[in-house]
Amino acid sequence: MQIVFGGAFNPVTNAHIEIYNFLKEEFPGATFTFLPVSSAYTKSSLASNYHRLNMLRLAADGLDDVSISTLEMNDTDFLGTYQSLIRLSDLHEEEIYFVMGADNLTYLDEWKNASGLLSEFKFIILGRNGIDIQKEIQDNPLLNKFKSHFIIYKDFHIEMSSTLFRETLDKALVPECVYDYIMENNLYQGDDDVLQ
Repeated sequence: MQIVFGGAFNPVTNAHIEIYNFLKEEFPGATFTFLPVSSAYTKSSLASNYHRLNMLRLAADGLDDVSISTLEMNDTDFLGTYQSLIRLSDLHEEEIYFVMGADNLTYLDEWKNASGLLSEFKFIILGRNGIDIQKEIQDNPLLNKFKSHFIIYKDFHIEMSSTLFRETLDKALVPECVYDYIMENNLYQGDDDVLQ
């Protein structure tokens, strides 16, 4: 089993590491891949691929059975999660499970090639923002069609986000090595950092 955790990791936070720890406990034999999106994926205040990758490497140092895929970072255009998982499945023999918070589930049917994504891959859905995950799946015809492809952890909650860190620069939200890197490189402290 390969667990793929995609996201901007802008920056990687303690919540991302807690999710890794939780899932490694739930699925002890699984391999774990962080899949950061490229700067080609338009998102406000997105630090460069270079800095986000460095921060992720620092945070993942010492974690067991972890890899960081630069697959999307190497793309010149954002191809979507479906294409990324297809390419990852060509590299690995294990079945892929994609991790996401319930807040992303609410618009999963709008993702690029959502039908292919839902029919060919499995998902681990983590509770977030009090969203009723079962209801979201039941009320959406496309999600409901593939409801057997979801593993749900509705009671898993972490109220911490990269956005909150960028707004507050609260060092308690990120690993110490990541905080030090951010300060040394003057990231998230002005408009210029997104271009570095």
